[in-house]
Amino acid sequence: MSSDPRELYVLDPDRPELGKPVLIQALDGFVDAGAAKRLAREHLLAAHESKVIATFDVDTLLDYRARRPIMTFDIDHWSDYADPQLALHLLRDSNGTPFLLLAGPEPDVQWEAFTEAVRRLVEQLGVRLTVGLNAIAMAVPHTRPLGIIAHATRPELVAGTERWVGTVQVPASAGHLLEYRLGQAGHDAAGFAVAVPHYLSEAGYPAAAVALLDSVAGLTGLSLTTQQLEESAREVRAEVDKQVNDAEEVTAVVRALEVQYDAYRTGASRGLLAEMGGSLPTADELGDELEQFLAQQAEEGS
Repeated sequence: MSSDPRELYVLDPDRPELGKPVLIQALDGFVDAGAAKRLAREHLLAAHESKVIATFDVDTLLDYRARRPIMTFDIDHWSDYADPQLALHLLRDSNGTPFLLLAGPEPDVQWEAFTEAVRRLVEQLGVRLTVGLNAIAMAVPHTRPLGIIAHATRPELVAGTERWVGTVQVPASAGHLLEYRLGQAGHDAAGFAVAVPHYLSEAGYPAAAVALLDSVAGLTGLSLTTQQLEESAREVRAEVDKQVNDAEEVTAVVRALEVQYDAYRTGASRGLLAEMGGSLPTADELGDELEQFLAQQAEEGS
C-alpha cells in the first residue's frame, strides 16, 4: 500500500489554462443530512460543463468491504459494476469561469497522504480557495430560514457570517482534515455546513443544497445555477407542509421547534446546540415524534 502522495493520483496533462480557480470539495462518506451535499454535487455536475482532469487510486484509498460497490445481476450474468471514482472535475460556471470539484467517496485510509496529494494539486493548479460542503441535522423547523455554519482557515474569509456554535469536538472527516492541513500550509480554505431540520434529514432536502451553493457563490463570486434545485425545493416544501398540517400533534411539534428557534434568534436561549430546559421538549424528543409520524404516513401511502 503506497503512502507516497504523488502515487495516489494521475493528473491529465492536456488541460486548459485555469487561472486561479476555486476548488469545491464534496466527498461522500460522512454526515450528509437531507442529502444536501450529494444533491449540490450532482446538480453542479449536471448543470455545468464538466471534465475529469485528475483521478485518485481508489484501490489504495477505499475499503471495499466497508462500502461495497453495487453490481447488477441480470437473470444469469453480471451485467454492470458501479466503479467507485474519486476524481477532480473541471467545470465552468454560468459566465464561463473555470472551477474545480473534488467528488467521490471519502478515503477510508491514508488520510494524511490523501490530503497531501490534494495540497500538491492545489499548488500545481493554482487554486486560490478551497471550499468544503457539509450538512448536519439540527433542531430547527422547516418553516424558518436554513442556517449556515461557516468556518475558514482565516477569519477574514467568513467575516460577517453568523456564529451558531462555540467550541465543540466532533468526529473528523477527510474533508475537514483537508481544510485544516491546507490552512497549516498557508492556503485559503473554508467550509459551509447547512443546518437541516432533523426530522427531514433522512430524505432528500433540495432547499439545503440551494443554501450551500448560494453560500459558495457568495464567498467565491462564482455564478452557479440553482433553478432546478429551487423548483424541487418548492415541491418538497409543499409536501412537507401538507403532511404536517394534516395532523394536529405534528403541527404542535413544529410549533415547539419554532419557539425554540425564535428564542435562539432573539438571544433568549443559549444556542440551538445547547440542551433546552424547562417544559419545552428536547430536540431529540421533538424530532423522534415527527419522524415517527412521517414514517407512518409513508407506510400508509399518504
